[in-house]
Amino acid sequence: MTNSILRSLQALESLGNQPMARWEVPLNDGVHVIEFEHGTATGRRVVRVDGKVLINREWMFRLVGDEVFQFGDAKFVIRVDPIPGLKYSYTLWVNGKSFKNFIQSQSKVLETWTTLIGQNEYRIILDKNTQNVWINGEQVETKADFIDDGAEITFTVADVPAAIQSYSSGQREVGLKYVLYVNDVEIKEQDLLSTINTE
Repeated sequence: MTNSILRSLQALESLGNQPMARWEVPLNDGVHVIEFEHGTATGRRVVRVDGKVLINREWMFRLVGDEVFQFGDAKFVIRVDPIPGLKYSYTLWVNGKSFKNFIQSQSKVLETWTTLIGQNEYRIILDKNTQNVWINGEQVETKADFIDDGAEITFTVADVPAAIQSYSSGQREVGLKYVLYVNDVEIKEQDLLSTINTE
């Protein structure tokens, strides 16, 4: 009897099969989509990163509490808390920071651009701390040189020459400015906070 009730609950939960929560998380290798499914009757938990199942726990009768996992160099915690009306809230913590605070700190260390070459879109990310460059999630080889009034990192995007030039902004609170050129054309920088939903 108990087994048939549990099977019925599981069947009901799998009908929806939609994530209960979804976050876009900017890491140095690109933006990753974290999705969380929570079976509110059985406690089933599924965590997907970029569409791939990372965690799949069935029959967890503990309906609230933390789901902890590692992805790349980042430690993630999804907090499941009860709220009135037999519902649940889901919050994400990354490297010990709330999702919103993590996004704000990432916007200070990552410079992000998007460019089209032919029919393909390329997302280029510079980690200002390490000076590493990532294109569509893959770290690329670069060459660094000093130029007049600053420095330049050169690399290629789809066999097209590209360069990120850095120079002093002249304002202490702003620090260095970074400009990306692809085939000698300046590419407009994206504001990380405006492209990521932090709610």
